[in-house]
Amino acid sequence: MRLGQHQFGVGANYTKTRLPVKLVFHQFFMNIADAFLYEKKIQKWSQAKKKAIVENQWELLPALSECKNDTNFRNKE
Repeated sequence: MRLGQHQFGVGANYTKTRLPVKLVFHQFFMNIADAFLYEKKIQKWSQAKKKAIVENQWELLPALSECKNDTNFRNKE
């Protein structure tokens, strides 16, 4: 259903200018609120994390989630 909305340019301004849309990942949710929150969460991820999911490489996510500025954080304390 959501993919169909995107294909017809309904709902998301971002995808309206990037048609056609290709489905590369999907997840089932019991309600639309949970689905919306998960979608927003993934939108904030880096391209590397998104690519890992598309390529079914879930094991890479922890390493890709590590803070790259760890030394800067410690120096501010």
